[in-house]
Amino acid sequence: MPFAQLVIGPPGSGKSTYCDGMQQFMGAVERKCSIVNLDPANDHTSYEPAVDVRDLVTIDEIMEQESLGPNGGVLYALEELENNFDWLAEGLKELGDDYVLFDCPGQVELFTHHGSLRKIFFRLQKLGYRLVVVNLTDSIILSRPSLYVSSLLLALRSMLQLEMTQLNVLTKIDNLRNYPNLPFNLDYYTEVQDLQYLLPHLDREQTSGIPGPTTAGVGDDTDMDDDEPTSKYSALNKAIVELVEDHALVGFETLAVEDKKSMMALLRAIDRAGGYALGGIEGANETVWQMAMRQDGVTMDARDVQERWLDRRDEMDEEERKAWAEESKEMRDPPQAAQQSRPTEPSPKPAKTTKGEDEDDDMEDLEEMRQFMEKKQDDGVNIIKK
Repeated sequence: MPFAQLVIGPPGSGKSTYCDGMQQFMGAVERKCSIVNLDPANDHTSYEPAVDVRDLVTIDEIMEQESLGPNGGVLYALEELENNFDWLAEGLKELGDDYVLFDCPGQVELFTHHGSLRKIFFRLQKLGYRLVVVNLTDSIILSRPSLYVSSLLLALRSMLQLEMTQLNVLTKIDNLRNYPNLPFNLDYYTEVQDLQYLLPHLDREQTSGIPGPTTAGVGDDTDMDDDEPTSKYSALNKAIVELVEDHALVGFETLAVEDKKSMMALLRAIDRAGGYALGGIEGANETVWQMAMRQDGVTMDARDVQERWLDRRDEMDEEERKAWAEESKEMRDPPQAAQQSRPTEPSPKPAKTTKGEDEDDDMEDLEEMRQFMEKKQDDGVNIIKK
């Protein structure tokens, strides 16, 4: 049974960059992966697509023949793909059981209310694909309360429209250092709880016209002063945050695409959401609940992400550079003399240093995922019913 990710998100959220990075990462853990480009306007991809919708229809031809604009042309192209789904099915047959990344267009109407992309996804399911929707959003939305609330609504609407397993991801999390004065810690935004505390900041933004938090620091007072004006949209703001909280569906993972720890944590979350992780590293004789509760299934904590990319970024960058330099030096100059001086006496196992500990853990995790891939080729899923 082939597995696939449906990568959606608004323009600029990093979909093509994510597909390129995820394909390279999967190659590092020896998981065969192919990319299918479903965006007819994406003519400068950094990856080599195994199947490209532009071989079926191009946006320039549609705009010229149908007298449509760019957005209308993309919608028309997806309708053409829906009507010629057999062409896509034939292309996917050649990929066999490859793990597939579908790079989708960025027009939000395609995954909020237009029906073609949804129908294409369901037909992919009928072909036997186990699908997970990966909804990417640029983390710049955290810099303004209005952008954040709008993204919550967009994520919720896509979840209700597509009716599939969906993970929402804040991308470019390493750029958050450009917005150090967020009123709340990162876990407040990723867990999407107690949105009522965001209402005063929405009022301040809408009444003052300042495009961001008006006060610096984390955990500042969220109560508005009596003399502060109230936004004319305050009732609408309250209704929107109550709507999101009532559904209790939206939450966010985080991603820095060039950081292997971040990629690994996200891939593990996707594997569990899509069922790829069943039949795990220690064997397949576990219940679904045991698989879900295993320690290696825990995703990266938002507080750790904040420490890495906000609170101690410069310090941790320097530690990584030193660890990489030491590792490169050891590879160039192996300590052969030290090994020959004591051939008969086994040396004790050295303790991990603070600087190299994270790098060693990363290599162990990568090796663990490689072993997982080798075992999946032979082991099936054997779920014990109790």
